[in-house]
Amino acid sequence: MILRPSAASLLARRLREPLGAPLGEVYTFLSGLYFRGKLAYARAFADRFRRPLLADARTLAAGLGADDEVILLGSIASPKYVDVLSGVFGPRLKFPAAFVGRGDMSRGGLLLRCVTARTALDYVPVAGATRRGARPPKLPPLPRRVVQAGE
Repeated sequence: MILRPSAASLLARRLREPLGAPLGEVYTFLSGLYFRGKLAYARAFADRFRRPLLADARTLAAGLGADDEVILLGSIASPKYVDVLSGVFGPRLKFPAAFVGRGDMSRGGLLLRCVTARTALDYVPVAGATRRGARPPKLPPLPRRVVQAGE
């Protein structure tokens, strides 16, 4: 339909030109709602988190000492934050190796257990690291305790 010589839509005309059409427009036409939704979402929200994160990371980087490291305690499986922060901090950006394969709740539970045990995790550079892996065994339950106001 779109490749017929008589097709007159803007996309059809672009496809007949030497430079062609943007791939996103072709996918939007071919895959309908699913891709249109993804493309519209990306265009609407792609930079909203990126700009402030990049600005704050640059400010932080400017104040770092020569031997300082930056430890990412959030998700390392997705490139959403890792790509922005790696571009600013380079090899200084590290994460706990034990985070590989863990979701949000498991990472939080692991951090709480480390604080209780007063044991720091081992950090590895984000660059070149395995950031996705098999899910580790479930963490043992924490003992219940009453938390006082102000703790």
